[in-house]
Amino acid sequence: MARRAMGEGVVKGARRPEVRLPVLEPYRDGQLEPDGDYDSLEFREEDLSGQDGAGARFMDCALKGCTLDETGLHHARILDSVLTALRGVGTDLAESTLRDVELVDPRLGGVQLHGAVLERVVIRGGKIDYLNLRKARLRDVVFEGCVLVEPDFGGARLERVEFVDCAVKGADLTAVTLTDVDLRKAAELDIARGVDRLAGAVISPSQLLDLAPVLAAEMGVRVEGE
Repeated sequence: MARRAMGEGVVKGARRPEVRLPVLEPYRDGQLEPDGDYDSLEFREEDLSGQDGAGARFMDCALKGCTLDETGLHHARILDSVLTALRGVGTDLAESTLRDVELVDPRLGGVQLHGAVLERVVIRGGKIDYLNLRKARLRDVVFEGCVLVEPDFGGARLERVEFVDCAVKGADLTAVTLTDVDLRKAAELDIARGVDRLAGAVISPSQLLDLAPVLAAEMGVRVEGE
């Protein structure tokens, strides 16, 4: 395990989604419904702000340029879908399931994904502020070329998760469990809390040097000049 922390061990790569959307029909309903069933639909620049789609299922769907301010999607299921250029603050996806999903160029803030399950998901580009993934389960997830500001992974379980060319700022890893998590290609890695939970992750030698002050503080070691 120590060798992994030094970047010398073998880490299993994440399996990426292979989404092949069918011919889609345009979404025309205008209002989401709780427990709604949405299959093979294209949501294009829809304003879904404040709507309640709790428990809804989205299968083989494309959401493009939609606004999700305070949209309620608690316990929703998003499967085999592509989400592009979503915008919103306070979107509620708590305890939802995302499986075989591509999230491209989002601009989101305060997204609630606590208790959610993410499997074979790629988040590519864009910026997400204050992402709440507390007690979530992530398996085969890739964060690629995106900016994560103060993401909260507290109590989450991450397995085969990769951070590629992305900036991670002020991450909270309190009580997190990591298995085959690859941080070596992160463009920026800043851990605010929970640096002691890095067992099961792989970092690069340069990242180890950057994290040295935080690791020393966690161990109670003072570093002073002579």
